[in-house]
Amino acid sequence: MRKRPETSRSSNSQQRPPKQPPYANSTTNLSSSMKSIRSGSVWIILSAVIIYSCYSVHYYQFENLPSPLTAEQAGKRGFSEIQAIKHVKALTDFGPHPVGSDSLDLALQYVLAEVENIKKNAYYEVDVEVDFFHAKTGANRLTSGLFRGKTLVYADLKHVVLRILPKFTPNEAADNTILVSSHIDTVFSTGGAGDCSSCVAVMLELARGISQWAHGFKNGVIFLFNTGEEEGLSGAHSFITQHPWSKTIRLAVDLEAMGVGGKSGIFQAGPHPWAIENFASAAKYPSGNIVAQDLFSAGVIKSATDFQVYKEVAGLSGLDFAFTDNGAVYHTKNDKLDLLKSGSLQHLGENMLAFLLRIASSPHLPKSKDMDKELKTGHDTAIFFDILGTYMIVYSQRFASMLHNSVILQSLLIWAASLFMGGSSATISLGLSCLSAILMLLFSISFSVFAAFIVPQISPSPVPYVANPLLVLGLFAAPALLGALTGQHLGYLILKKYLLNVYSKKKQLSSVIIADLVKLEAERWLYKAGFVQWLVLLIIGNYYKIGSSYLAVFWLVPPAFAYGLLEATLTPARLPKPLKLATLMMGLAVPILISSGTFIRFAGTIIGMAVRFDRNPGGTPEWLWNIIISIFIAVCICLTFIYVLSYVHLSGAKRSIILATSILFGLSLILVSSGFIQPFTEDTARAVNVVHVVDASGRYGEKQDPLSYISLFSNTPGKLEKEVEQIKEGFTCGKDKVVDFVTFSVNYGCWTHDDTKSGWSESDIPTLHVDSDTKGGERITRVSIDTKSSMRWSLAINTKEIEDFILKGNLEELIPYGNKTSVDGWHHIQFAGGKESPRKFELTLFWSVKTMPSADNVDRTVIQDQRPLLKLRTDVNRLTPKAERVLAKLPTWCSLFGKSTSSLTLAFLSSLPVNF
Repeated sequence: MRKRPETSRSSNSQQRPPKQPPYANSTTNLSSSMKSIRSGSVWIILSAVIIYSCYSVHYYQFENLPSPLTAEQAGKRGFSEIQAIKHVKALTDFGPHPVGSDSLDLALQYVLAEVENIKKNAYYEVDVEVDFFHAKTGANRLTSGLFRGKTLVYADLKHVVLRILPKFTPNEAADNTILVSSHIDTVFSTGGAGDCSSCVAVMLELARGISQWAHGFKNGVIFLFNTGEEEGLSGAHSFITQHPWSKTIRLAVDLEAMGVGGKSGIFQAGPHPWAIENFASAAKYPSGNIVAQDLFSAGVIKSATDFQVYKEVAGLSGLDFAFTDNGAVYHTKNDKLDLLKSGSLQHLGENMLAFLLRIASSPHLPKSKDMDKELKTGHDTAIFFDILGTYMIVYSQRFASMLHNSVILQSLLIWAASLFMGGSSATISLGLSCLSAILMLLFSISFSVFAAFIVPQISPSPVPYVANPLLVLGLFAAPALLGALTGQHLGYLILKKYLLNVYSKKKQLSSVIIADLVKLEAERWLYKAGFVQWLVLLIIGNYYKIGSSYLAVFWLVPPAFAYGLLEATLTPARLPKPLKLATLMMGLAVPILISSGTFIRFAGTIIGMAVRFDRNPGGTPEWLWNIIISIFIAVCICLTFIYVLSYVHLSGAKRSIILATSILFGLSLILVSSGFIQPFTEDTARAVNVVHVVDASGRYGEKQDPLSYISLFSNTPGKLEKEVEQIKEGFTCGKDKVVDFVTFSVNYGCWTHDDTKSGWSESDIPTLHVDSDTKGGERITRVSIDTKSSMRWSLAINTKEIEDFILKGNLEELIPYGNKTSVDGWHHIQFAGGKESPRKFELTLFWSVKTMPSADNVDRTVIQDQRPLLKLRTDVNRLTPKAERVLAKLPTWCSLFGKSTSSLTLAFLSSLPVNF
């Protein structure tokens, strides 16, 4: 074998270029890439575009209402808001019309006359039946939500019921009906333009239109105008349990309001998906989101509607609609016609008309038994959400689980492959990028919560943003954004330090090039941390079958797809480049379209709830509601801005962001502390209550004068010094002014004892009298209760002493033995009824064996220190002279607030001690 000459090999080796690292070709373009990194002004303009896009989505989705139609434009078979508004005006002109009032009788007669007119003018092939239904005494015991541990008793309730059937197939249609329901009654503090005269008006106009269409129906339609909803959903319960037509109902639709006007959206659907699927297909302006349903079901929104009765008691599926604009006016004087936006009723009316025409003509209206069977055999509940209020997406929970599992599996596989190719350095980089997301969240919440503590210290009100919700942008969003940037930048520095160590081992690169590469690589990992964040949320939501998990899909898939399309490389050998602005725009377009309107709307809803947040006035710290809002805003910013903020660190925008957010925060604090922006206005009032209290509790069997005083308290966080200063009626305020109103307690309030002896008499004070007390093997006590002039009362029974009880009224058993629940050791009975309601009741108490006393003689000096056996509050809708003077001087920025548990303007307290 011949040897190759050495000179030849040497010559060839000199001619061949030296072997280069695989990424060396990329270094030639690195300098130019670094020079092209975005400037601070570009990022600021981009952020402005994103913010404007979010606002535009919200406006189009929730503020874009249809034009109201006149009766001529709508025609006989259409829906006219102009006609419906006339009904709203007529009902609100009666003033507040709570259960048992003369004004409610007038409102009932108005609705009855209108439905009789509908019957008179119905299409000749349509049969319209009207029933003025008088419900008997009944008891409603719901097991979940606000009514856990309560029994809601009612009597003498009247409803207007309208049934529309085709004349030629009346029997078949009468056996399969659709219920459309709302309530006529209001709380004592408002005429209820939104809650719920607007709903009643829509129903009247719908019934008129349906009466012209129903000749082609295969199913009947029942319109229920009930009373008693505001006193514990009693109207719906009495109809479902007592009216013969209720047995024919296959589907229930409830119309409600938790504000006044705007778009009426679906916030509860199901449990069977048939109704929401048909609504999505039929509605002209579909509006609704399962996010609201999840929050409502979780108890975040403290409220209840008749739909709960239709689901729990009747076992029906259906839809629950609600107006939610101006949530701060809920149950106050400002729930008035002036604030009802033009187009609100047209929006709901046209949607409902199209929906009813579709399902009433359907030959496949499922029966409740069929629905239960399908649900048990695997037919799942529905996930639903609308896109810009023009199209609604509906799919089953089963499909959602399949979709989410697919996204999760593919994401994990992609990450596994990526980390395998990148090795240990990629794994550590991923961990550090996730650390940056955690730091981002922690710093954002910390900065925002710090602001939440500051606000009550410098502002005359702990919630100064109620009348001007945009203030939260400066008070909480600005520090939350600053905190998010700080936390992410700290994570960026940690990540950059690690990557610098990794890249420094690559001898072929200069220190200048390495420093630039590290910045680009760190930016990419910060961006990809957003994928991990939303992937974790998707996994959690999918595991617990949370319908709102669809949001995580949209915030994970489009940004990841954009990154994979425009940024990702198949080999780690190629050097990183600056992230393209197109990647951010493409990745965020769909998430912003799908969810930004929902986030903004929910933030507004939370702000509105601040007016009625403190359910036991003075029972929560003044700063607590600010903490809730600030944390919500901080979490939203961290979840949604993680992609946007990852672009900041290589730009000159950091200083601009810090300066802008600091100025915004400072200006907001100045506006709040100076009083230039008032926390409440005449149209957005603070919720207060003025109650003349006659306290006869603790004097059982004794002759002593009851304590009489005017109590002033507020469900809105904050002291009452400013209000008391303007009223000037001798009020003193403090934590020592505690009042136990049986269903709630006032832990901070104001009292005045001056001139409170008139307007009531001893004969108004309710009595609790022990008729018998047997102490054999089982102790049984019989107590007679006389509520005197009161048709609305609340009774609390000590369940640590009492095992069970029976309540009778007019010799009729209202609450039977067994199945009692309690909350904090008490079972509450709430009663409300009409003028013919019973006033005398018999209560039979069955004592717990464990708590029975061993001796009959008990030292009565310790009675006052013991927990009562019974606590009773009776309400009278009457103004005493002193209470009337206080109300006349009440500031314009205040309004009485009503709910089923709150007292009326005159309340009597009494009790029965354990050792009576």
